[in-house]
Amino acid sequence: MQGGGNLFGLTAQAKARLLEKLSAAAPRAARPAPPRGEPAAARLDVSALEGYRDLRVIGEVGEFLGIANPFFRLHEGIAGAETVIAGRTYLNFASYNYLGVNGDPRIAAAAKAAIDRYGTSVSASRPVSGERPIHRELEAALARVHGAEDCIALVGGHSTNVTVIGHLLGRNDLIVHDALIHNSIVQGALLSGARRVPFAHLDPDAADQALAQARARHTHALLVVEGHYSMDGDVPDLAAFAAVARRHRAWLMVDEAHALGVLGRRGFGSAEHAGIDPGEVDIWMGTLSKSLVSCGGYIAGRRDLVEYLKHMAPGFVFSVGMAPPVAAAALAALAVLEAEPERVARLNRNAALFLELARAGGFDTGGSIGAAIVPIVTGSSIRAGRLAHALFERGINVQPILYPAVPERAARLRFFLTAAHSEAQIREAVAILAEEYRKIAADPTDLAAVARHLGRRGAASG
Repeated sequence: MQGGGNLFGLTAQAKARLLEKLSAAAPRAARPAPPRGEPAAARLDVSALEGYRDLRVIGEVGEFLGIANPFFRLHEGIAGAETVIAGRTYLNFASYNYLGVNGDPRIAAAAKAAIDRYGTSVSASRPVSGERPIHRELEAALARVHGAEDCIALVGGHSTNVTVIGHLLGRNDLIVHDALIHNSIVQGALLSGARRVPFAHLDPDAADQALAQARARHTHALLVVEGHYSMDGDVPDLAAFAAVARRHRAWLMVDEAHALGVLGRRGFGSAEHAGIDPGEVDIWMGTLSKSLVSCGGYIAGRRDLVEYLKHMAPGFVFSVGMAPPVAAAALAALAVLEAEPERVARLNRNAALFLELARAGGFDTGGSIGAAIVPIVTGSSIRAGRLAHALFERGINVQPILYPAVPERAARLRFFLTAAHSEAQIREAVAILAEEYRKIAADPTDLAAVARHLGRRGAASG
């Protein structure tokens, strides 16, 4: 989701005042003047960046309210339905380990065997001398699952979208995408130089209108949606978007990062969930770091598309090939997915139960369909931060999503369910969530006190 709205519910003017006061609280140290006659050297000053000042404000507010920083926590082992942080065991709802196979002995053994055979790195780009059999085995398996002719695997999920979109399209082309599309797709579109037109979330009619208005003036057109949106847990009407793409001679691209292993009876993703021919989608994109408990990204589609990308996509041609144990782990996880569809069924039962209980408790769960991702929308970054902190104190690890990652009104806690969670754990989590939310609602944050605190900090240091 794209950022917007007010910081912690404050007006734009109040935000500006807080930033000004905060910047005064930590004046930059004076630097010695350069010798006479020599020009001053330009040095990086991160504190001058607006985003850095926003981070400082958020940190100050958190400190004042007694909210511990929820980010970069050290997990001391495998993060599954439970995790260990600072020696304490927590119920964990902050992991993409959807099928609960991270640490599975079969997957660990496959990665270790790949190290024994190939080492820890292929030490070169694949076109040069980095090609290994494990790469082609993984790509063949991914293509099979997506009903595609071929596949190309790259070292990063985010960078896959950036390099593929960035170099498949050009300045004479058009990219039409969901307004809540992932950052990696936006960055790829910006890199391409193509005209970029967002449309209302999940609205095929809006996509149709955008293409109708702009398609004729561009050489190529790309329509991009996600199969399962990671912020809201909702899904598109894929058949409707495929029809829109065909009507306007546009390529259809679907990002399956949070759909593979989650959607469909076998967990094969959006096409299976929607009941459409996978060939209706021109470009299947996915990541290896969620259900496949590894790292990297991939594109599946027609053989000529894959051949083109293997020779032309800079993020593939000029990047080292995927590390052998990484490829082997993903391949082994994919084999588990194909052999054990009951994991997908258990995951979806767990997510559906969490969603049902949360809605019964009066929580705003957005558009979630109850398939691995359930947001609890609080409408306030401070409320989300306080709630996440309170849950952590009660032994539940869940991440808040705050402004500017989402608009202030959309601030939330984002619960990720897995096949490894038990019914008892889910019921306990929702019960504690309800208890702590009521406490926070009964004790609202005094925003004026926050502003006064920041003002005093600025005055003391000024």
